[in-house]
Amino acid sequence: MTTRESRTKAKKKPIPEFKSREDEAKFWDTHSATDYWDESEPVKVRFARNLSEGITIRLDPDTMRDVREQAKQNGLGPTTLIRMWVLERLRGVRPTTR
Repeated sequence: MTTRESRTKAKKKPIPEFKSREDEAKFWDTHSATDYWDESEPVKVRFARNLSEGITIRLDPDTMRDVREQAKQNGLGPTTLIRMWVLERLRGVRPTTR
């Protein structure tokens, strides 16, 4: 076994199970995928269900700039961040049925 192989094997950790996408997002905000990725294993891919409806909202340029900055800091697109905020707010207002 080469030094690189031993380093790779030593770094691999099991990825924990997550209760929600938000928990998973928080986890990956503070962890590196390179500590969990094993190139010899097949990649498992999950796709979000189709979002069948859209909505257009208008924001002033300063607000949009702030949203883009926050999204970038979290490694997200602005629409993803806004969607997360809406879902978090809705879950706080009424119990979830999912």
